[in-house]
This record gives sequence, C-alpha cells and structure tokens, in this order.
Amino acid sequence: MPRFAANVSTMFPDLPVAERFAAARAIGFEAVEYLFPYGESPEEIKRCLRDTGIRVILLNTPLGDASSGERGLAAVPDRQADFKHHFEQSLGYARTLDVPMIHAMAGVVPEEQRTDAEVVFAENVRHAADVAATHGIRILLEPLNHEDTPGYFLTLTAETRRLIQAIGRDNVRLQYDLYHRQIMEGNLARGLADNIDLIAHIQFSSVPGRHEPQFGEVNMPYLFEVCDRLGYHGWIGCEYRPMTTTSDGIGWGRPYGLGP
Repeated sequence: MPRFAANVSTMFPDLPVAERFAAARAIGFEAVEYLFPYGESPEEIKRCLRDTGIRVILLNTPLGDASSGERGLAAVPDRQADFKHHFEQSLGYARTLDVPMIHAMAGVVPEEQRTDAEVVFAENVRHAADVAATHGIRILLEPLNHEDTPGYFLTLTAETRRLIQAIGRDNVRLQYDLYHRQIMEGNLARGLADNIDLIAHIQFSSVPGRHEPQFGEVNMPYLFEVCDRLGYHGWIGCEYRPMTTTSDGIGWGRPYGLGP
C-alpha cells in the first residue's frame, strides 16, 4: 500500500504552519514534506515533530530572490558560492530534523547559458551529494513544467535522468512529480516503469488545478497501484492545494487509511 506524506507547505492553508503538523497527524499521516522551512527555526520545527510524532521526509533548497524570479541556484552560472550557502542552510535543517532527502532547486537559466549551466549544475550537485552522503542524505533532482516555471533548467525526465547518470553519485536520485510530468510528457505509468530504478520520491496533484487527486484528468488511484506493482516503497507526497479544506477533501485517502 502506498505511503503518503502530507505537504505542510500547501495543505491546511487555513492553519498556521506550526499547527499543520498536528493536523496532518490527526488525519493519519505519519510523515510530511516541508518545502521551505527557513522562516522558522529548526528547533521550533523539531518541537512540533516531537509533540506530534510525525517526521519530515523532504525539504527544498532555498529559491533565492523569488521576487526577481529566482527558483533555486544549482544550475545558475556565476552563483556557485550562493548555491553552496543555500545548500549548507538546507543541510543544517535536514540534520537537525533528521530529513533524509533534499531537493536541489536547479533554477531558471536563459537558453543561451544552458551549456555553461550544465557544467555548473553537475559541479554543484556533486558537491552537495558528497557532503550529504556523509550524513546519509539523498539529493533529489526534479524536472518542473515550463508553464508554471518558465525557463527552469530541468523540464524533462530523460534529460534529468541523463544528468543524474553523468553526475555519478549513488545518492543523487529522481523526484518524479506526476503533475509536472502530465503537463510536459503524459504517459505517466510508462514513465514510472522506465525510471523506477532512479526514483526516490513521488509527488502528485490534480491536472489542472493542483488540487486533490479526485479532480482533474489523471486517474491517480491507478497510478498508486502502478507504484505498488513496480515495488516502489518510498513516500508519495501530497503536494496539492485543497479545493476547499484539507479535511473536506481527504476522502480520496480513506482507502489508504487517511481521514478524520
């Protein structure tokens, strides 16, 4: 049976973030994703985890200057020092909170810089992977769709797979988001099967809308069954925005032991 992790960055929007951990635990989640925890101290988050018995399994490296369009820095030429600073910040949170996976945000790169960006990206990710490996942490790479994030360095599964193999670190893996893949490529079940050897984390939300899985054009329960058949034992992150409230929309999770 799939193991689902609530995303406290997108779910429970009616609650302060500090209260979302307990809310997730109350409806049956044992783990959460927390994309950008940097507005709170790791000690405060750790207290929430201790009080609820829930764990954080994934966080992202910082976006950078989001107001100017930055979406991570791992592939951005001439920003290597800034990326390393961001990664050290992420690593500090991951170590304090015992988070096993860090998604390295690649960033937005102009087309004319892509060749240089690929070299920078490989060097940055190798550095992050080597440091993370000493703490038993994986580095994840995720292709995003070009409608929501124009100009993002990673957009296709095949190119991300090629880069992972070229980087050549055992703890660098693929983050496979069904929402982004449906927009860019479709053929989701085949994509899962073709890349299951590299997939360390899966996320989902409806297409369109980024809502619960019962909405939109994708048969999510079927894909959850595909994950089981393929022997996937990792977490599946619920990176969706509730259509109304999280509790009202959690009916999709009842077959999997979730619900108030």
